[in-house]
Amino acid sequence: MKPVNLTEKFRLFTEQWSPRVIAELNDYQVKLAKLEGDFVWHRHDDTDELFFVVEGELTIEFRDRTAVLGAGELIVVPRGVEHRPRAESECRVMIIEPRGVRNTGDAGGERTAANDLWV
Repeated sequence: MKPVNLTEKFRLFTEQWSPRVIAELNDYQVKLAKLEGDFVWHRHDDTDELFFVVEGELTIEFRDRTAVLGAGELIVVPRGVEHRPRAESECRVMIIEPRGVRNTGDAGGERTAANDLWV
């Protein structure tokens, strides 16, 4: 039970689109990620996914609309909803989702990050 400093944790990694676990609660993980450019279209059939923008601006595209989030804003993407995150310049986000969720969901591919990487 120690405080977690997000600024310090973000300094510990440089890789983009590779979430890092900073805490766990019940069966959920709290992750930090640095995002820039376009991600892949994907969905998570078994879970919702929460994105909280710590710094920068994040766009999440859905097939029928687009959501733009700034620092201090969050969005919950419901399970089964296809989406594509993107950021024009580096954006720092916190993601909350169940342990073991693959970042690329049903899409897979080269952007699939290893699970359970801690910082």
